[in-house]
Amino acid sequence: MKIGVLALQGAFREHAALLRRCGAEPSEIRLPEELAGVDGLVVPGGESTTMWKLIVLYGFEKPLLDLAGMDIPFFGTCAGAILLAGRHNDSETEALGIIDISVSRNAYGRQIDSRETNITLSFSPQEPFNALFIRAPVIDETGPDVTVLARYRGKPVLVRQDTVLAATFHPELTEDERIHRYFLGMCTAAAISRTRAVPAPCPSFSHSVIP
Repeated sequence: MKIGVLALQGAFREHAALLRRCGAEPSEIRLPEELAGVDGLVVPGGESTTMWKLIVLYGFEKPLLDLAGMDIPFFGTCAGAILLAGRHNDSETEALGIIDISVSRNAYGRQIDSRETNITLSFSPQEPFNALFIRAPVIDETGPDVTVLARYRGKPVLVRQDTVLAATFHPELTEDERIHRYFLGMCTAAAISRTRAVPAPCPSFSHSVIP
């Protein structure tokens, strides 16, 4: 699988390293034309306002929306989740509206309030996942088509809508591969679905079959 990692700012190298351990082929994306041919895209954690300014500067907004319209899976973590959200409270950042959630930026507090805690993943409940929250946003509301995959203190922290996955914490900063493997499963399923949606070409004949 060729998985793009938006490499404008933030923890893109950590995502790429974890994807590589999972057997994927990560591709660091710095220009819109490099999105061609990816089977999925990770939007990493970082500083959402800075990331948005770079998205606008390099002309990424329409290509990202076009990619989402092609049902290419997205995975946004922390700031990435803010950028993918339908609504948020960051006045300096637009919402791409790729997933139907409402997000409050830095809602857990500032850097000193960062924390790590165990959460339960609905798709892998046997072992807790050690989640790292760093200046984390809070998902305040989820739309009717959004599935909550994990919660912390009653709030959703890992959610999915169709081909979009969003986390308010940083799974790329752990050694636990389960969430990234889950995302790669989404990418595989989406690629198979796209292949089936393409009609088979009609056979061509170099000569008539009628004697």
